[in-house]
Formats: sequence, structure tokens, C-alpha cells
Amino acid sequence: MVQRLTVHRVNPQPRLLRQAAERLRDGALAAIPTDACYALACRLDDKAAVERLRAIRGIDDKHLLTLMCRDLAQIADYAIVDNRQYRFLRTLTPGAYTFVLQATKEVPRRLWHPSRKTVGMRVPDSPVVAGLLEVLGEPVLASTLTLPGDDGPLSDPDDIEARIGKRIDLLVDVGMLGTEPTTIVDMTAEPPEVTRAGLGPLEPLIG
Repeated sequence: MVQRLTVHRVNPQPRLLRQAAERLRDGALAAIPTDACYALACRLDDKAAVERLRAIRGIDDKHLLTLMCRDLAQIADYAIVDNRQYRFLRTLTPGAYTFVLQATKEVPRRLWHPSRKTVGMRVPDSPVVAGLLEVLGEPVLASTLTLPGDDGPLSDPDDIEARIGKRIDLLVDVGMLGTEPTTIVDMTAEPPEVTRAGLGPLEPLIG
């Protein structure tokens, strides 16, 4: 049965963040809130949890997953970022954007895009995610919590528990969230290219 932690979305309780981080360290697959919508998340090097995540989402290994980082400095450990890209990222993080960047060797090869050697990176503007990643001490691998056949992400924690509660280990509940995913920006293009318009405003990208 899934463990459900009710966390305050603005001032998350440190005790509950520690519990969530400990579950992730132990191999949990979790549904967690972000600044955009709920996401499935697990540790980067937990192959079994990653396979469970892909099975729930109904996606194969060609579908790019996202590393959620606590800050821009952590992104640089997992992606190759030049000075131009760094200046661009600095203006948009934290925020509801996912950036496609060249992966470093810190990212397991099985998580790269198979032909481009890229990885999705993200710094959510969420006190819950920031606090969780600070306690965990490492990024998490994540994917929007959209189930096969659905038009958008699950937004109600009760629905999440009812539909996939037997397939996940942890639900971090902050109440209802939106259903609009992040804006995806391909940073390997020149200039950077928006490949999906989402919650992150487009004005900073086209101005």
C-alpha cells in the first residue's frame, strides 16, 4: 500500500521531507508535486525503479526522462553547459521549464537519448522539491504523471492513489495541482528552440 505524506506546499515540514528522502534512498518510486504538475520520481541510478516508472507511463527507453535538480550548479554536474547556455539558464531557473542538454558521463548511458546523447534537465520553482532534493543530496529522475490514454497529467492526489496506488511506494500530497506540463527548450539548438509550449512563459525565450 502506498505511503501518503500530506505536505504543506509553501512551508514543507522538514520531518516529512526527511521521510520522503529516506524512501527514495531505499528504492521507492514516488509521485511528487512540482511547480507545474505531479510527476513520478525515483533515484537516478535505481534501474528497477526507472523500469517501473516507464511501465506506469507506458513509455519505452527512447522517451527522454528528466533530471530534477535543486539548483543550476547541480545541473552542471550532469549536463555540458557552455557560457551562452549558462547565462540563458540562469534567467529561467528555477521555473517551469525542461532543458534538453548534452549529457555528461555522470548520467547513465541508458538514460540518454539513444541518438543525440542528450538528457532533460529541470530546476522546479517548488519549495517541496527544493527541500526534498536538499535532504536527498542528489537529483531525482522524473516524468510527468500522465497515464496511457489520458489527455493530461493526474492532478488530484485521491485520483493518483486510486489509479496507481498499488504500483508506487510513496505519494507526496500537496493537494490539487494543475495539468499543464513544463515548457521544453532544446538548448542544443542555436538559437534555443521551444519543442513544447507549456506552463513556462514563452516571452523570455523569444524576446
